[in-house]
Amino acid sequence: MAKRSKKKKERSSEIIRTKEIYVSEISSVNPFTKHWKQLLQALVIVAAGLWIYGPVLYGDWLWDDDRYITANPLLHDPERLWKAWFEPGSWVEYYPIEESVQWIQWCLWGNDTLGYHLTNVSLHVISALLVWRLLSKFGLPLAWLGGLIFAIHPVMVESVAWISELKNTLSLPPFLLAMCAWIDYEQHKRKQDYFLALGLFVVAMLCKITMALFPVVILLYAWWKRSHLGWNDLKASTPFFVISLVLGMTTVWSGIEFAHLYKAFPDVAPVGGFFSRLALAGLTISFYFSKCFWPVGLLPIYPQWPVNPPSLWQFLPWPILGGVIYWLWRRRKGWERHGLLGLGFFLIILGPFVGFKEISYMSFTWVMDHFLYIPIIGLIGLVVAALGQMKEKLPATARPYGIGMVAIVMALLAWESHGYSGMFINEETLWTYTLEHNPEAWSAHNNLGKVLLQKGEVHEAMEQFEQALQIRPDYAEAHYNLSLALLQIGRVREAIEQCEQALRIIPFFVEAHNNLGNALFLTGRITEAIDQYEQALRIKSNYVDVHNNLGNALTKAGRITEAADQYEQALQINPNDIEAHYNLGNALFTTNRLAEAIDQYKQVLRINPDYVEAHINLGNALQQAGQFSEALGQYQEALKINPDQVLTHYNLAVVLVKSGQIPEAMDQYEQALRIKPDFTPARNALEQLQALQKAAPVKK
Repeated sequence: MAKRSKKKKERSSEIIRTKEIYVSEISSVNPFTKHWKQLLQALVIVAAGLWIYGPVLYGDWLWDDDRYITANPLLHDPERLWKAWFEPGSWVEYYPIEESVQWIQWCLWGNDTLGYHLTNVSLHVISALLVWRLLSKFGLPLAWLGGLIFAIHPVMVESVAWISELKNTLSLPPFLLAMCAWIDYEQHKRKQDYFLALGLFVVAMLCKITMALFPVVILLYAWWKRSHLGWNDLKASTPFFVISLVLGMTTVWSGIEFAHLYKAFPDVAPVGGFFSRLALAGLTISFYFSKCFWPVGLLPIYPQWPVNPPSLWQFLPWPILGGVIYWLWRRRKGWERHGLLGLGFFLIILGPFVGFKEISYMSFTWVMDHFLYIPIIGLIGLVVAALGQMKEKLPATARPYGIGMVAIVMALLAWESHGYSGMFINEETLWTYTLEHNPEAWSAHNNLGKVLLQKGEVHEAMEQFEQALQIRPDYAEAHYNLSLALLQIGRVREAIEQCEQALRIIPFFVEAHNNLGNALFLTGRITEAIDQYEQALRIKSNYVDVHNNLGNALTKAGRITEAADQYEQALQINPNDIEAHYNLGNALFTTNRLAEAIDQYKQVLRINPDYVEAHINLGNALQQAGQFSEALGQYQEALKINPDQVLTHYNLAVVLVKSGQIPEAMDQYEQALRIKPDFTPARNALEQLQALQKAAPVKK
């Protein structure tokens, strides 16, 4: 029996050696087979990513894209790059690489969203390829499948389709490359790998602060590899912890400084005490975990479950999680150690977003998909490792069925992602979809109302703002937006009441001060309007619109010199602000500073050649300066854009008279009277010219 067993083992060893020789021979005969296969696999990931996110490539701006891009005054600042790198506090976060890339994109694409979306999708696809590479370094035979899952998983859609989430898609590639470099360092102990990992970690940190947990991850990896942590592990990770602490504190200080400089008001998260937070954290972890494995019913704003006070059952996730970790720990010498690595990565990276610390988004939802963008990689690694084990254990006859099942799951994930990405094509689609599944999302009501207001559907917008206020009466932004809508339909008194209500909730709500000033201006309460604009500027001194509005109010009060100063301050902030140029031109024209006024009107027309009022006022200034031929050209340009302007026809006629072109002047008076038959100045002037023509001696 022993001899037979020995012969059997020898035969098995011979078979294995034969297989190794065969594989080696095949590799030597076809050296490029592996590379062609990898290229095909990479193309599958790229194609899947492009197909899934095809619907959003021409999508519009969403949610807070205006805050970060379209309405961000710092993007127009000539010193923007310097401030991004060397003036923490100039923006709410210290993410200098992310801010620099966003600024470069603004210079390249402007308001065309295609370029921004292509950037996000490209970075996401690159990250998927790097996930594949990272999992390969763990020796997982199905590592490619992990990259594909990352590329097509539905919870990724929010990060990729939302332009201002560039910080997510931009920070992940250097994070993954740093992890790959660290694994190389652990394997070969080469200094270049260590410093490469350190440098890439700095790059990732300068894109997003959540990368600060990288040092904890590499310690987890060291434990996974050696089953313990030694002094050398702690020493090697120390520089990473120092960088994490320094850049993390810089980002925190930057947020505090930004709030101080711009009086940014934080949202209050209704979390409650310690036990409420503990219950919330457990529920949040279980929610995120479930969405990784059952990603259906995804929403930008999920319903908030009540946790203040918490119910007893809401603590249930903790004993379950504790039990799972304990079970894995007891079996850590086997395959379960891999489970601790994957689950540990998931929990470490997700940790800051589970509810222990109040964050502004928690005022309207406890959970958001984009916080899963990095943590899910740990669970993907576990799934890929488990599938690899199953593949080895499956009999050869059953493997095609297993592959088919996996293919079906991949297809369903891709289909779900493709459909969900279509919801991010514009704000109206996104918020309508959200409210269909979460009608209590007061923030979504408000956001949909803003979209409808921009479309001119004022009454429909008002309904959305009112629904938001029914759900949350202390929602200052909805009061403010409702005031905007009321002002548009002439209900000024009610608009004033809504602004005042918003300011009672948030006294330093700068936009509400500005709109209250606008409403007071319309009622003729100029002094009170000026006071509101000045309060707004004390809160936010670089608010261009408020400088313009204050200038208009000062002009109305007869304080022209002060008004001109406000317009000039607006132009210092944004040299291309067209309204500031136009208003400054009007102020200069009023004070008879004609040459300067002419220059301002020309600046307006440089930015927008079709600005009719600028053509008219430039013509008026040129006429007063005695430059009649140039004035004629401006009036004619204005009439090309809008031929039905009575006063422009009249002014053109006046200049033609001064230029001695009487028949042409009479024609312009007649055109003015065809538009407005009761326009007395044109009729009187025409009659005078006709009388002069009759009285003139006939030349023989």
